[in-house]
Amino acid sequence: MAAAGAADPAKARAQLEASGRFTIPPVWYEIPVYYKCNRMSVVGPDEEVIWPHYAHVLDYELELAAVIGKRGVDISRERAREHIFGYTIFNDVSARDYQMREMTGSLGPAKGKDFDTGNILGPCIVTADEIEPYSLTMTARVNGEQLSRGSSSTMHHRFEDCIAHVSQSETLYPGELICSGTVGGGCGLEHGRLLAPGDTVELEIEKIGVLRNRIVKRG
Repeated sequence: MAAAGAADPAKARAQLEASGRFTIPPVWYEIPVYYKCNRMSVVGPDEEVIWPHYAHVLDYELELAAVIGKRGVDISRERAREHIFGYTIFNDVSARDYQMREMTGSLGPAKGKDFDTGNILGPCIVTADEIEPYSLTMTARVNGEQLSRGSSSTMHHRFEDCIAHVSQSETLYPGELICSGTVGGGCGLEHGRLLAPGDTVELEIEKIGVLRNRIVKRG
């Protein structure tokens, strides 16, 4: 974030990485740590994404989402796939400056992630019988320029692991979504290219389609 606006972005990025600020903690590898987004802020394809007034740095996140289709609690990893109805694309729009600030409080993101139009799904749901979720090419374009390219095969915690973890002593209901987290290289922060008002973001996942939205700043 800070590196992108520096006079020498590469040098600034190297300094940030050397500081350990972006070091992944061991617990991330041990369990699928997650946060819950605001279901009331969800929008669909071709909707405008309204820039939150308190943020200065906005970013996209390219994610694959599994849609729960069968209610369950304490679901085993072996039976987790039975609870997936299908898959779609998720753009977890993030106010990076606010996210970085609030997470120094050792709690999950809140206003860094949750604001009206900040959670985007679409363009459709592909049913689970039609798709193998762990071999999909995932790309992101901003104003037609490809910035991100990755694969769902690189997921460290698969949906089966996530469902088993989340459903411990907690009922999952049809219509809930479990998202993959950002695919490797799947956000602008990793490329030194943050969003600007007027940008059009296109997230594409093989066999699902393209999720397209325009960033709008009001006032």
